[in-house]
Amino acid sequence: MIENRRNGVACLQFPNLKDFSELRHAVFTRRDGCSRTPYRSLNTSFSVGDAPDRVDRNRESIRRRLEATELVFARQVHGTDVAVVPGPPDDRPPKVDALVAAEQGRYLTIQVADCQAVMVYDPVRRVVANIHSGWRGSIGNIIGRTLQEMTAAFGTAAGDLVAGIGPSLGPCCAEFVHYRKEIPRSFWPYKSADHHFNFWAISHDQLCEAGVPTEHIFASKLCTRCHTDRFFSYRGEGTTGRFAAVIGLR
Repeated sequence: MIENRRNGVACLQFPNLKDFSELRHAVFTRRDGCSRTPYRSLNTSFSVGDAPDRVDRNRESIRRRLEATELVFARQVHGTDVAVVPGPPDDRPPKVDALVAAEQGRYLTIQVADCQAVMVYDPVRRVVANIHSGWRGSIGNIIGRTLQEMTAAFGTAAGDLVAGIGPSLGPCCAEFVHYRKEIPRSFWPYKSADHHFNFWAISHDQLCEAGVPTEHIFASKLCTRCHTDRFFSYRGEGTTGRFAAVIGLR
């Protein structure tokens, strides 16, 4: 991934999404924020025990870094529901794990600490999606469900899509000792001999199965647990923050 800094905040970008002039996207690290240990420092989640005023300041730093009008969040629940933004009027974020938008200025924000943020862009119809895919979302194929929603709502053709799979728990650290109870047998081919699963490969294959060309997919292959100096990791740290992945149309 490509790292750059602006307005005092560093972020990573996918090389296959970076050059669309009408698009802004960023995967932020845990750095350049104001939260204190164990949330040090760019935590964007209110639900992990951090001081709300610090979370507000961190979110504002991200908004300024992107020059965004609005950051749109979801109440992530490790499910497979998808919301098209804007939805029905509500003071609270939608209780979903994927967001889709075709409206300028709506910057879709997913928060993670080992789960994947999967960004998808349709440059033909100018539709963006941001997907929170943990292991439960993976076995429920939230990626496929999101692409179906993009097609139903905006006429997206999967062959036009460009996708990025963000930093997340890698096959080096995604150990599932109780996989026989937790993970369906159809996913066992992605398991190594020592009960580790390659969810990067699962997401790549789910995108391809939905019709996205493999050459349009970029996986960061950065393991969050191996790099707790750069990213929050629930598996590695327990009590910790959440880093943000954001995509939107200028």
